[in-house]
Amino acid sequence: MTTTTPVRSPLARTTTALALALALAAAPAATAAAGPAPAPAPVPSPSPSPLPAKVTGQAAGRADSTRDGWSQDGLHLSAADERKVNAYAWRAGQAERAISPQVRAAAVLSHATLVGFDQRLKSKDSLKRKVATSLREHRGQTVEQALASINDAVRYTFQWQDGQYTAGVTRAASVLAQWGNDSARWKNTWGSKHGYKGINSVWRAPRSGQPFEIQFHTAASKHAQQVTHKLYEEQRLPGTSPARKKELQRKQDAVFAAVPVPAGAARLTAPARQQQPSGPRG
Repeated sequence: MTTTTPVRSPLARTTTALALALALAAAPAATAAAGPAPAPAPVPSPSPSPLPAKVTGQAAGRADSTRDGWSQDGLHLSAADERKVNAYAWRAGQAERAISPQVRAAAVLSHATLVGFDQRLKSKDSLKRKVATSLREHRGQTVEQALASINDAVRYTFQWQDGQYTAGVTRAASVLAQWGNDSARWKNTWGSKHGYKGINSVWRAPRSGQPFEIQFHTAASKHAQQVTHKLYEEQRLPGTSPARKKELQRKQDAVFAAVPVPAGAARLTAPARQQQPSGPRG
């Protein structure tokens, strides 16, 4: 469908993509009553959208390097290393333009709520803290190696009610794989006796190669993650004593132990790799 409107806002483009996804999602239901049918046709991949000004300011890490580099909370990056992190943040912001329309459409198709979408890009300071911490913990590591280990510069959270969770994760993962996103990591901890509950997955966009993280949660597991976040951050600090780390872990375990496990959630696995992606633009 064409339009005579000269300029369309990012919101208008997103609305159009989501409307298409809703229409596509409704198609299988219309034929279900007629009995068994062939596998549904591949779902077209949404097109990239312009980067909103709000996100551009966060991700465009081409400048703002100081002469002495970056320092915070006892961590430090040289000016040269800081510029490399800024450049990585900028590239992640560019890749996000193609990733987010697919993620939003997958959320619609799987009836998920996208939680914290405005925080989908990790800030430059967060990236610098992560890189600087990695360099301090791994002597001899280069900034390039530290950046290569980061999977959540672009990140999303899908959330469902317990009764919709297993089918929702299956559907969302399936369409993302169908669009050519490679499932690089899939960590399902629903079956764990202790600790965090949920699925953390890492995907790699087909064109840019940018890794991005998607967490699959229920309302209860997401709430538990938020409640325990400060405990988790303290546990990761290099200066936290072993005894304190054990205490913090016990507190986290107690919170996550109260999270109900949706039926079938512990058996969810990563989707099979698609041999021939159906025209993704990621």
